[in-house]
Amino acid sequence: MSDFDKASDGAKMDFSKDMSYGDYLGLDEVLKAQKPLSDAHDEMLFIIQHQTSELWMRLAIHELEAAREAMMGGDLASAFKMLARVARIFDQLNSAWDVLRTMTPSEYTAFRPSLGNSSGFQSHQYRLIEFILGNRNSALMKLHKHRAQAFARLEGELACPSLYQVAVNLLCTRFEQAPLAGNPAATDWKHVDAVQDLWQRVYEDPRAHWDLYELAEKLVDLEDYFRRWRFNHVTTVERIIGFKRGTGGTAGVSYLRKMLEVELFPELWSVRGAL
Repeated sequence: MSDFDKASDGAKMDFSKDMSYGDYLGLDEVLKAQKPLSDAHDEMLFIIQHQTSELWMRLAIHELEAAREAMMGGDLASAFKMLARVARIFDQLNSAWDVLRTMTPSEYTAFRPSLGNSSGFQSHQYRLIEFILGNRNSALMKLHKHRAQAFARLEGELACPSLYQVAVNLLCTRFEQAPLAGNPAATDWKHVDAVQDLWQRVYEDPRAHWDLYELAEKLVDLEDYFRRWRFNHVTTVERIIGFKRGTGGTAGVSYLRKMLEVELFPELWSVRGAL
């Protein structure tokens, strides 16, 4: 007897011996991962919004690491595709805030005590994304010391050049400039005038340096979406809790607003005023 049902347009109907959609995606485990600690209706929204955000961040890390590897191997075309995908991932993450903003302050207050001191500030994946991109505040590593695997992953990232460092090295090589002195791999990236000058040469003659021109724009596009995500985070938090301190102990909105001032690729923004 055939496993394919003519009444269902020939779709396979019997999966007693074969892998199904749910099997492939591990949906039993995924859909059992939501475990509210209160009876509040809106806690489910809060959990799912953050869990799905972590899944998107996992994909962003996968793409960023591969893009960096491709850049180091000279395969810029592949890196462009991956960087464009990460920008759209952050666009997707932005949309998630729209759903969370349907929750009112009263609804959040009903389950906030259940969070204890847990906070998105403690997300090791978000921190890893920042480290990969070049915003490397190693003092925050202590937040993750209680989770050996996450700590080791972050520690390993600090031993690598950031994605932007790799881009700058490509830029220096193109113009036969020596790599920057020292080892900036494990520190926050700060604006370097000489780097801005090189990017300016790219922007002043894009046809002669089209690959670097496209790389620059892919990086700006990525940071543009990343900044929007940060901005929407601030407005969502302010809308729901005002200026209360965060559950993790940060200053909440005030802290998040400071993060809006961080530039991941500063020379690519400042060069615009120099052209």
